[in-house]
Amino acid sequence: MEGQELNTNEASKWYVIHTYSGYEKKVKDNMEAMVVNRGMEDQIFDIRIPMEEYVDSKDGVSKVKERKMFPSYVLVNMIMNDETWYLVRNTRGVTGFVGPASKPVPLTDEEVLLLGVTDNKELFGNYEEGETVKVINGPFENMVGVIESFNYDKAKVKVSISMFGRDTSVELDFNQIIKE
Repeated sequence: MEGQELNTNEASKWYVIHTYSGYEKKVKDNMEAMVVNRGMEDQIFDIRIPMEEYVDSKDGVSKVKERKMFPSYVLVNMIMNDETWYLVRNTRGVTGFVGPASKPVPLTDEEVLLLGVTDNKELFGNYEEGETVKVINGPFENMVGVIESFNYDKAKVKVSISMFGRDTSVELDFNQIIKE
């Protein structure tokens, strides 16, 4: 699963799974094997352990190392249904989904972006330059414009909006637009 093209299926969401301490890698490996064995690659797309780099200085020597951003947690991009829920819940080392009672709550697009588990380019996968979009919040709410360009690093989109008889370029967040 590692290195695969990220899924753009709109039905899939990122979920957070709680594991026993120190079992993150085992859970990831076991879950990936179960997905392949059960032929569920079309329902569970990606399993990640969020990592961050840090500089460790010892005896005057600095080394860049990696550590888990959220110990005891694993992220899964999947389509939630009874079969996928069962597979995740019955993976050895998993204590459950993050969410109230037995109802898993998917991460929002903003949370996924902040965690850095997805390429910002994926957020705009359904949009193209020259496409007409509607602004759904902010000072330009309910205005219609045309996509000029994308800034994937900042998850922004430049949209040309007609105001007072003139086209004006505005920079918006990815979550401020929808297709017209």
